[in-house]
Amino acid sequence: MSLSDVRNFGLGRWIMTAAGLSALLLAAGCQVKPLYATNSDTAAALASIDFSEADDRVELEVRNNLVFMAGRGAGEPVNPEYDVDFNVATRYIGVLLDLDTDLPRAGRVEVRADFTLTRHGTGEILKTGKRRAVALVDYPNQEFAKIRATRDAENRAARELAELMRADIASWLGR
Repeated sequence: MSLSDVRNFGLGRWIMTAAGLSALLLAAGCQVKPLYATNSDTAAALASIDFSEADDRVELEVRNNLVFMAGRGAGEPVNPEYDVDFNVATRYIGVLLDLDTDLPRAGRVEVRADFTLTRHGTGEILKTGKRRAVALVDYPNQEFAKIRATRDAENRAARELAELMRADIASWLGR
């Protein structure tokens, strides 16, 4: 082995060691968490949220779903630490018009919510957000069936909206 071979071997070993250490340092800064996992602190914080009162039926559906999901079925908290004030707006969009009657045969129910998470005692605003959910609906010929289909679509959109809001609030509280 010549002198240049020994020097190159030592330099290559040093470069490989430095690269390995830098890779370890980069990996040490990473955190791996499941996307939908909630630790006990986040679950306790979610269970201590008081949600605002509802003004209409769809908003009540959103509120009931939020209370159930946040409290894991335990109901509303006795001593809330956080408040969530939200307003829900519902929009009905007719699509797929029947050319003979000019009535929609299918539609979309869009439910939007603006919400604010505040600390219960101080009223300090912690997070604000906007979410929306869309449910598709087919309109049958019978009037009662049309009303029922619309209500079912409202319920589906309200449940999806509540899930989105809960995930958004949980991600903030889990920090």
